[in-house]
Amino acid sequence: MERIEAELFTDPGNDAVVRLPPRRFPGVLIQGDSLSIVRADVAGIVAACDQGDIGEAREAAALVLAHLDELLARYGTALEANGIPLPYIEAP
Repeated sequence: MERIEAELFTDPGNDAVVRLPPRRFPGVLIQGDSLSIVRADVAGIVAACDQGDIGEAREAAALVLAHLDELLARYGTALEANGIPLPYIEAP
């Protein structure tokens, strides 16, 4: 294990925005339990597709998309507050 200093741009919650050296842009730190939940949600979408339940798959996918949109919004707000441009082009 290596100890390093990181820059924290948000509160240190489940989805903290941090920048590790020597990275130019910050990232989002997702706790392991939260990552496991996202994985389970995506697995549920795959299972619904396999069973032909497109309505259930779409509904579950919409929830995952909403969660990712919230993460991106938090990320964007943190970068804007610190004068850092987004490292990507925002989707329409």
